[in-house]
Amino acid sequence: MSRLAGVLGALLLLTTGCARPGERALRVGSKNFTEQVILGEIAAQALERAGVAVERKLDLGGTFVCHRALTAGELDLYPEYTGTAFTAILQEKPITDPVRVREEVAREYRRRWDLAWAPPLGFENTFAIVLRGAQARELGITKISDLARFGDRLRPGFGYEFLERADGFPGLAAAYGLRFASRPAEMDLGLLYPALAQGKVDVVAGNSTDGLIAAMGLAVLEDDRRYFPPYEAAFVARSDAWNDPRVRAALEPLSGRITADAMRAMNAAVDRDRRRPEDVAREFLGGLRAP
Repeated sequence: MSRLAGVLGALLLLTTGCARPGERALRVGSKNFTEQVILGEIAAQALERAGVAVERKLDLGGTFVCHRALTAGELDLYPEYTGTAFTAILQEKPITDPVRVREEVAREYRRRWDLAWAPPLGFENTFAIVLRGAQARELGITKISDLARFGDRLRPGFGYEFLERADGFPGLAAAYGLRFASRPAEMDLGLLYPALAQGKVDVVAGNSTDGLIAAMGLAVLEDDRRYFPPYEAAFVARSDAWNDPRVRAALEPLSGRITADAMRAMNAAVDRDRRRPEDVAREFLGGLRAP
């Protein structure tokens, strides 16, 4: 029997009732969008099956809110992306080498805050510059550099972080020479796709694993100048939590097991099909098999 199969088999025999009496619950957080909540649920349920008491703090806020909570000891772990940590937290200029980004992030997080990065989950979720499919075809827009020709006609709408981050709109606009007729509308992430569908905006910055992209027939523009850094998904945790053998036994088997297609399908199950994130996470964990 493989190591993964053995761990999963053991997890099925454990419940939350197996947590150690009197121990503090491990606080699992997430940012405030669908994918993050699903990943937080996957972590929480895997930990509970391993006998770890869990307190959920999901849908907490953006990158900086979650990072501050982690470094302040108010969270024990949450899902993050290497490129986000590299550019938004460490304030490094975007680069495209995933190994270098991963190593630098792991080293600096441990040195500065005594935080540990779990192995990558298996997929990357980069920013996606998205238009309505029909409009993209009508204008002949297939890549981000094409937007420069239509800046006076297109209305952009972006989330707060994308407008402010080093790897967000300011750097993107400089790299591609983008000039829009008006400042991009600042919108909650959950409103980007409805606003696009309703014609209130024409260009949004979503995520490459968003389930609504295919469901709504949207067009994702090619990052033809390779502006965005790699964004590998992984759990980042306080070292005292990560050093608990039960935590590692619960989360390490997830390494490399979530593909971009699998994540996209889970996001669609919540955003398109209106299923509960906890049910989608439970179904995913139940379907894991040894390689």
